[in-house]
This record gives sequence, structure tokens and C-alpha cells, in this order.
Amino acid sequence: MLDDTDRRLLRHYQHAPDLPPAELAERAGVTPATCARRLQRMRTAGVIRGNHAVIDWRALGYEVEVSLRITLDKAQPNAFDELHAAARAVPEIVEIQTFLGRVDLRLSVIARDMAHYQQLYRDHILTLPHVADIEALMHVARIKSDELLPL
Repeated sequence: MLDDTDRRLLRHYQHAPDLPPAELAERAGVTPATCARRLQRMRTAGVIRGNHAVIDWRALGYEVEVSLRITLDKAQPNAFDELHAAARAVPEIVEIQTFLGRVDLRLSVIARDMAHYQQLYRDHILTLPHVADIEALMHVARIKSDELLPL
């Protein structure tokens, strides 16, 4: 699927996606036309899904991050779908992950402070449908957060 040239391009691209195309091509050792063609092919194939800004929540006043482990009442046939839809509607829920096992979902929640988190918890989290159990894990520090792949 990907050859060495593609991997070399991706390695440089993931470290600096805002490089001008000519500079990216030079770093990867290909012509600008080859670089553009291969990047477009990888976008079309879904290898490159997009570029996005990484925003520091704390810089915007969000000081609290909580990971909620949710166990669903699976007796309801649409429990997953209904909970997903309700959770997506809460802007402070910034990530939803599903799992197989004792825990069904993990929600990442951000809040300005503990008072804001308590308000979110009471007004939005506790009202999510089909929740059988919630375990809250208060985020203390992010040791590693890296989307770079070892290419």
C-alpha cells in the first residue's frame, strides 16, 4: 500500500504539516509534483484524514479535565446510540470512546473550574440516558500526548 517514499513524505508531513509544498518535497527528496500527487493519493485513500489546529484548553480558561468511565444499562436495545447522541450535544464533552469489557464508554470532559464541572455533572452527565454506573477520574497531568506515528 505505502512505499518508502510515501512513508518518508508522511514522516516529514506529520512533523510539519504547514510546510510549503516545495519545502516538504525537498525534505522528502522528491519533486514538488510527486509530493503533491502522493499526498493527494493518500488523502483520497484516507491515510491522511486532515489537518487541524491543536488548541490549548487551559489557555482558554478550562482548568479541569475529567475522564468518565461509563457502564451502560444494556437492557435497552438503543442504549449506545441514545447515549452517543446525548453526549455529542454537550460541548464540554470533547472525546467519546467505546470499549468492549466492563466499561462501555469513556468521556473526556473539560470545565473552567470545579464549580463548572459540578454543574456539568449534575445538569448534563447525570441526565445522560441508560447510564448504569459512572467512575470519574480527575486528570492530573498529561505525560505524553502524541499523534505522531513511528514511520
